[in-house]
Amino acid sequence: MPLTCQTLLTDHPQPWQRATVHPFLGQCQDGTIRPEQFNTWLAQDYHFVVDFTRFVGRVLAAAPVSDFEVILNGLQALQDELMWFRAKAAERQVPLTGPRQETCRSYCDFMGNLAHAPYPVQATAFWAIELAYNQGWQKPGPMVPPYDEFADRWGNPGFTDYVSLLAAQADHAWQ
Repeated sequence: MPLTCQTLLTDHPQPWQRATVHPFLGQCQDGTIRPEQFNTWLAQDYHFVVDFTRFVGRVLAAAPVSDFEVILNGLQALQDELMWFRAKAAERQVPLTGPRQETCRSYCDFMGNLAHAPYPVQATAFWAIELAYNQGWQKPGPMVPPYDEFADRWGNPGFTDYVSLLAAQADHAWQ
């Protein structure tokens, strides 16, 4: 049986649960998160998205031409997302120049280490990262303001459709 994205989710439910369900998101949902906690996440996630953009560029470099359109659309969305992060940080008076925390560094190192992995591995990691955001921000359910804007960004139906396209590309890469 060929490897598929769905097979990974089915065969590894506990790690996937840990990747997509977290007290941070629950606290965003019910509005109990402290603003300084959220601001720390915002700055760290900005660092992550910067490195994720580099990762997606490397995925594009390894991809077959048939996968370019979806990946290029993702890169365009990341450009918009970086500008959005800067605007949100400015609104909340959060500096984006601070050091990366260990967890952020680990995630960024993981993506950097995939630079020389075969395309099917890169495509699957790309899908998994995007799906984790998509499901993570959807699973708690509707969020209260101002966190609903963040949930809507990664939990909206258009982003879900995009993640499905990434899954199809990753599945095809393994054939």
